[in-house]
Amino acid sequence: MLEVNDLCAWYDESQALHGMEFNVGEGEVVSLLGRNGAGKSTTMKSIMGLVKKKTGRIRFCGKELLGLRSDLIAKSGLALCPEERAIFSTLTVSENLHLPPKLFAGGLSVDEVEDMFPNLKSRSQAGGGRLSGGEQQMLAIGRILRTGARFLMLDEPTEGLAPVIVQQIGEIIRTLRTKGYTILLVEQNFRFATTVCDRHYFVEHGKIIDMISNAALQANAQKVHRYLGV
Repeated sequence: MLEVNDLCAWYDESQALHGMEFNVGEGEVVSLLGRNGAGKSTTMKSIMGLVKKKTGRIRFCGKELLGLRSDLIAKSGLALCPEERAIFSTLTVSENLHLPPKLFAGGLSVDEVEDMFPNLKSRSQAGGGRLSGGEQQMLAIGRILRTGARFLMLDEPTEGLAPVIVQQIGEIIRTLRTKGYTILLVEQNFRFATTVCDRHYFVEHGKIIDMISNAALQANAQKVHRYLGV
């Protein structure tokens, strides 16, 4: 569904990606793992067209995305839930959920999002800035589900959240998978990633250094420790 080949990216004169190569099949949940600064978030931003200076190939459902504007990339069926969540703090939960346009058939209604995230339903008139970190993350995910995109990129969805909320986010990701969504996940919480993902790409210095299936992690424990220090 997504093929990334020899992707290089720069912030001004500083090169952040050095030939990223990976793919994600339809219906998979795949992670990009690595230490801080490895290039994981930059990869997602590059795919979404938010990093302007880049080379290589990014093919989504057979269509080349490199060089397209971000709005056109979104209209191809990709959605990004950014690390900073980017909800509108002065708008209510309901108003935040009514903002995204339905770009494809199958975009969830506000009622459907609230059924999936009961916390949001009970706080529909609360301002976005008054939500807990976990509620803000649920709102950020719920908002991209409104568009109808079937390929979701989640950047650090569990960062800074309490363990009980991390567990809820995991349940949400597993539910989305059963509904046919494809998910690319950037995550610092390795143990969380093992509960939701099929495969893991390990990123170091802006490139992929290894891919290990979830089933093979135990047999490759020494490698994982070397890559992540866990």
